[in-house]
Amino acid sequence: MKKLLLSSLFIILCSIVLAQKDTASVLEAVNRLATALVSKDELALKPLLHAELAFGHSNGWVQNRSDVLKDMKSGYLVYRKINRQSIAIESGKKYASVRERIEVEGNRDGNDFKLSIFVLQMWVKTKKGWQLLSRQSTKIG
Repeated sequence: MKKLLLSSLFIILCSIVLAQKDTASVLEAVNRLATALVSKDELALKPLLHAELAFGHSNGWVQNRSDVLKDMKSGYLVYRKINRQSIAIESGKKYASVRERIEVEGNRDGNDFKLSIFVLQMWVKTKKGWQLLSRQSTKIG
């Protein structure tokens, strides 16, 4: 009976540790995404964006993967700051959801913006690592 109890406890603890490790790798991908967007680092950004990406903005504008890369490269959409206020991550083996509240500053088509937004991101784990599959934001306040 003791062996069964200890084995069960060990399995539960391993599951918790593995889940935390997975959450940490999702957080790392989220941080790399924000850094790549602000620094306009196309090489860092490309592997983070899934081929079927839907990147929704708080004004209803939706970009696909090639739009995000093209608009960043051309300067049509420039992120100057992305400051996280809070974050919550739920992750499994293949999928993760990220909810964060952020302050973002930038410029779109010559017009500066400064927004407080709530963002929901869905990530999928692929052979390339965690990739952003979808993102939707809404203005706060």
